[in-house]
Amino acid sequence: MIVSIGEIVWDIITDKKLLGGAPLNVAYHLSSFGLEVRLIGRIGTDDLSDLTLQHIADIGLSVDDIQRDNELPTGRVMVTFGKNNEPSFDILAPAAWDAIEADPFLRNAPQPFHLVFGTLAQRFEPSRKAIRALWDKAELLFYDVNLRPPFTPPEVVLDSLAATDVVKLNDDELQQVADWSGIAAGPMIQRARDLCQRWQLLCLAVTRGPGGALLVTKEGVFEHAGFPVKVADTVGAGDAFFATLIEGIIHKRPWPECLARANKRGSYVAGQPGATPPMLDFVF
Repeated sequence: MIVSIGEIVWDIITDKKLLGGAPLNVAYHLSSFGLEVRLIGRIGTDDLSDLTLQHIADIGLSVDDIQRDNELPTGRVMVTFGKNNEPSFDILAPAAWDAIEADPFLRNAPQPFHLVFGTLAQRFEPSRKAIRALWDKAELLFYDVNLRPPFTPPEVVLDSLAATDVVKLNDDELQQVADWSGIAAGPMIQRARDLCQRWQLLCLAVTRGPGGALLVTKEGVFEHAGFPVKVADTVGAGDAFFATLIEGIIHKRPWPECLARANKRGSYVAGQPGATPPMLDFVF
């Protein structure tokens, strides 16, 4: 069982509305591998709420752990794109996913389970408290740093690093998190090694956009140049990468295989519109 907890949001891209949020995107890809997944989130009772539940069900995920909030709205994010098609986000605050509760899940929590979480959903105390209530209950913790200033302060990131086993971040985030961790300046790979050792991680994954990705583990550093792709949009590509890495770790695949598979699925999603495209035509 894998539990993915955090923000559920509608990405507003020009005239399109696409349901996303890293926890939902990761849950979708994990579920498509045939893994048992529970998605914990919170939405409003507004005009988007029923549409949200219908979409979650349509992509094959259970809505049993989706909470409803009578006061706060369903999450919305305005998405724009800059150089190299990197997205920028204007995130509504507060939103229903800022008030996630742990108790409804913990009353009937399966044992054992692994936990997927990020930084953004910890921006306000209620959801931060709920996420951290699950830390001690989970076997493996998978943390997507996913910095979204001003909602992702250093103390939240450092607390999460101290708790987790596997971390995913991009190359820019690596430099920022290394600075916050007191890691000396130096080449990227050395800083990644030092960060992995500093927080005693099982694995540190660094994504590098069109430059592929690398994994830092106790067994060494593994690099992959990525796959060529005609980019449709990059929203959700990192989530597809992370879900595939998680699947590989759970199934104890060799690190190079984990990395190649994660890069390939991430590249495929970057070539499709939206963060949760149909995956029936995808093959490793």
